[in-house]
Formats: sequence, structure tokens, C-alpha cells
Amino acid sequence: MSKETEAYRPTVLVVDDEGMIANTLVTILKRSGFSAYPAYDGESAIEAALVNPPALLISDVILPGMNGIDLAINLMKIFPECKVILSSGQTITSKLLSTAATLGHKFVFFQKPVPPDVLLNHVHQSLASPTLPT
Repeated sequence: MSKETEAYRPTVLVVDDEGMIANTLVTILKRSGFSAYPAYDGESAIEAALVNPPALLISDVILPGMNGIDLAINLMKIFPECKVILSSGQTITSKLLSTAATLGHKFVFFQKPVPPDVLLNHVHQSLASPTLPT
């Protein structure tokens, strides 16, 4: 099959400082028909996104350096159509999300661990729906 006739595969950027989590999610997404790639911190995620713009960002909130909320805000400034799904297993996340909401940013959030079928369902819904205001 030539490159021109291949079906469109939305690109998903997965960011988690736990490499096993990021890599596993990328594998699950690829097996489900998406183009996906990992990053392990906010700065490298932005660098990677500039080379390969994502349709969707899936990120842990607690990352070394730039947190996932700031990453999402920065990526959406560069790529306004990019959808965002955030997750975390840490309680400090609610304060960070509340602060972002006060500034007008609303993100889809899942408490870790997120079952793969729940995440995949939301990925499909996110990429099928129009961009929500943030």
C-alpha cells in the first residue's frame, strides 16, 4: 500500500516519566490503529511535538521539570486543535487542575491506574469529537 492510500492514523503523544507506562500505552495505542510515540518529560515532549504534531496528548500530571498541565497549556498554544487527556495517581493533582480551571483551562482527567479499555474508549471519543474550548 502506498503512503498516499494509507488510512489516516491520528498521532498520539504519550508523556510519562515512568518509561514502562509511556511505552506500554504507546504499544496499546499502536495496536489499536493509532500512530503513537512516547516522551518522558515536558521539555522533550514539546521538542518531539514540534517534529511530529499530535492530534492528542496523553500525559501524567506529575513530571520532572514542567508538569503535565503546563505541558498541555503550552502544546495547545502551539497546536490549538490538540486534544488532551491527563492522568495522575497523586493527590496534589487536584490543586493543579483547580488552578488551571480557574485560568480557563479544562482538561479530561483520569485517576491512575486507568484501565486500557477505558482510556482507549476516551481516545476514540476525543479524536472523533470537535475541539472543546480550554
